[in-house]
Amino acid sequence: MIELQRTLIRGSEKIIGHYRYLLATATSERERERFRQRIDEEQLLLDRLRQTEARSRAA
Repeated sequence: MIELQRTLIRGSEKIIGHYRYLLATATSERERERFRQRIDEEQLLLDRLRQTEARSRAA
């Protein structure tokens, strides 16, 4: 279970990195807003995954 969570965490980190790159190269404010929104959504997911991983390790 912990290995799966680590894989999901790494995936979320990569997605955030990709959207940060897209944000840096966006050509319109509409694109930038969409990328910021996606980064925020993925960051929430990443935070939840990290909390779950920490609880699993403590158990």
